[in-house]
Amino acid sequence: METVFSRADRALRACRSAGAATALALLAACSTTASRDSVYQHERFESTETHLRSLDAPTVQVCEAARRALLSQGYLIVQALREQVIARKSFQPDPEVHMELQFNVACAPDGRTGRSSLAFATAVQDRYTLKKAANSASLGVGALGSLSVPLTASDESMVKVGSETISSSAFYERFFVLVERFLSDADPEAVEAPAPSAPTTGQ
Repeated sequence: METVFSRADRALRACRSAGAATALALLAACSTTASRDSVYQHERFESTETHLRSLDAPTVQVCEAARRALLSQGYLIVQALREQVIARKSFQPDPEVHMELQFNVACAPDGRTGRSSLAFATAVQDRYTLKKAANSASLGVGALGSLSVPLTASDESMVKVGSETISSSAFYERFFVLVERFLSDADPEAVEAPAPSAPTTGQ
């Protein structure tokens, strides 16, 4: 026969197990939250040339070469200014997945003479997926009231599910090599500043 002490001992062990499980759950939740909130800790702000290149040309010529380099790769120019170029390109690797790259190039003088420039390039990759929502209709069924009946038709829309800044050094290296090629082929006397264009409305 089970004694009172046995029942009490079993109840105490159960409470201890529940407490340990609760503590582990809280620890996992805190770890997940910390991992989400600690992205900034990877920002070391160290000296790097991934997004930066020094070029032997004035800023206007550098940004014009960047504009032509992006155009040659099928990018749509959204904005072209004397010291900034913004371009976009769309991809669809899967019928239900849409990818978009937005390329941002900023040009700034390197030194006081203005004979060389710094080009800063950053590309952001956005990912969209197809979301389907089934339609339904309400039908009157006499005393039963209204009845919701799903239809075969559905509304489809692209929903943004992710955005990431590209950090591949090889990706930017290929871009800067192409910019340098356009700079070497350009006539310094013939290159003019691109006419300012108003930014278009994004998706």
